[in-house]
Amino acid sequence: MVERQLRRRGIGDDRVLAAMNRIPRDLFVPERHRRRSYADSALPIAEGQTISQPWIVAAIAQALELKGDERVLEIGTGSGYSTCILAELAAEVFSIERHEPLGATAREAIQALGYENVQVVVGDGSRGLPERAPFDGIAVHATAPAPPPSLLAQLADGGRLVAPIASDAADLLTVFRRAEDDFESRVIGPCRFVPLIGAEGFGEPG
Repeated sequence: MVERQLRRRGIGDDRVLAAMNRIPRDLFVPERHRRRSYADSALPIAEGQTISQPWIVAAIAQALELKGDERVLEIGTGSGYSTCILAELAAEVFSIERHEPLGATAREAIQALGYENVQVVVGDGSRGLPERAPFDGIAVHATAPAPPPSLLAQLADGGRLVAPIASDAADLLTVFRRAEDDFESRVIGPCRFVPLIGAEGFGEPG
C-alpha cells in the first residue's frame, strides 16, 4: 500500500509513510469489507459514515507537516484509523465524533493499540474544542461549505487546518495556514467526503 498507493502519488513525508505502514487498517474495517482493507478507496462503517481511502488519510497528515511535539485536533473520529495515524505523528490528539456509538467503538480500538496520547469526545466538531485550544494542526474528515470560523480561531500561529471544502465542481481538499490574523490557503486536490454536520457545517441534523 505504501509504495503503490502513497509514495507513487506524491506522499513523501517519511514519518507519514512509516505511520501508514505501522497501523493495520484492517482492524478498523467492518468484517464484511475486510478483504478490501488495503484497497485505495473509502469503505463504509457504522452510522452511514466511511473510513477514508489511505491516500486521503496520508495527504491530510502530510499537509499538517507534523514533527512530533504538536497538539492536534481531529474532526470526525470515525473508525479511529486516522486518529491512530495522527497519534503516531503528534504529541497529543483530541478527536471529536458526532455519533456516540462510533466514538465508543473508536475509543476501544485506539486503546487496544496502546495509544495514550488520544482523547475522543462526542460533540459538534464544527465548533472545535475551544477549551483545549490552540492547536498546531486541525484535520477535518468531512466536507464543509467553508472553513469553520471556530476552527480557524483555534489554530495556533503557524498552525495548519486541512479540510475538504465544497465547491460547485467538487469537494476540494484544502490546507489553511495561520500567519497571525491572516490565513494562506492552497488546494491539494479533489476529494469526496460525507458532509460536516453542525452549527458551522451544513446545519444541525433534523
